[in-house]
Amino acid sequence: MAVARGAPAYPTIGGSYANTAPHYRRGLRRMGLYGTVTLFASLVLTAFLMPFAYMLVTSFKDRDQIVASATGPILPVDPLTVEVGGRQVPVYRVPIDGEVRELALVRPGRRESVFVDPEDPAGAEVVWEGAWRTLKPVYVWAPRTGNFAAVWNGIAFPRLLFNTAFIAFTGMVGTLVSCVMVAYAFARFPLPFKGAMFMVLIATIILPKQVLLVPTYAFFDAIGWTGTWLPLIVPHFFANAFNVFLLRQYFMQLPRELDEAAMIDGAGPARVLTSVVIPQSYPVIIAVALFHIVFAWNDYFEPLLYTLGKPSLHPISVGIQQYNFIYSQQPHLIQATALLGMVVPVLLFFFSQRFFMRGIVITGVEK
Repeated sequence: MAVARGAPAYPTIGGSYANTAPHYRRGLRRMGLYGTVTLFASLVLTAFLMPFAYMLVTSFKDRDQIVASATGPILPVDPLTVEVGGRQVPVYRVPIDGEVRELALVRPGRRESVFVDPEDPAGAEVVWEGAWRTLKPVYVWAPRTGNFAAVWNGIAFPRLLFNTAFIAFTGMVGTLVSCVMVAYAFARFPLPFKGAMFMVLIATIILPKQVLLVPTYAFFDAIGWTGTWLPLIVPHFFANAFNVFLLRQYFMQLPRELDEAAMIDGAGPARVLTSVVIPQSYPVIIAVALFHIVFAWNDYFEPLLYTLGKPSLHPISVGIQQYNFIYSQQPHLIQATALLGMVVPVLLFFFSQRFFMRGIVITGVEK
């Protein structure tokens, strides 16, 4: 349709102008919703990361830097000093003649102070009128990496790391073997009362662990397992309900046609599991393995209970807690210990997060 010269080219419907206001309003509402969700997510993420940021910064400080951070920078820095006349003097930012210069304070005074150029201490002195305490000092980056060496040697960290890794990875093997087999049976075999048995298994998830604590400890003590790693490893060779649920949900979304094709070629149930099901289930298997490693890495009460009086058997969680009791007045060492203790789980999650997220998402499919 031709548009008259000088007339606005608005969209028309049937020769009349189209009302685009509803579209603009929907677009504005959508933008407002996205902005609100983004802001809320940013606030939650910031609140979640603030303790980690404090731990990271504090682990690179010493006690003097921690005290100074109450009124100064929160980063691990030291006031810059230079040697003038055989003594160390601080460097400040001094406003002179419309510019701010970094000068070393050699003679402080109430009304005027004397500064020199830190690059030429023997040069001309600069007299500045004003209260020198109002000036901002110059800081230099000074992280205390020696905190980590002190922690590494102070609590026999390599031994704690080995103990934790052995308990976590041995239990992971038992968890994967037992849970994969149980989940495979629930997902593929026509068991009698399968639905009822699965519901009973899932119901054990809500059973408080404290209810079983006393009888479990009495049983392990009666068979002589207390004071060893066996109570921390052997129970994981019996399927865990939560992991069975994740694996069973994933197995059920795999096409059964592949199982039938393998059976036609003569494969039995065990061969189908190892050659068909498991190769397609790496995401959920990695997710279950990560769940167990993180659980074992963070578990504190059971290792403390079953390895009580055996420091050589303590995992990293118990070792760090005992270190905290001893050095409770040195937060920089405590935070360095915590940072070292979380390196392995964080690295494992970072390098396998793609498989982990895929396994968790797919196991949520309802079947």
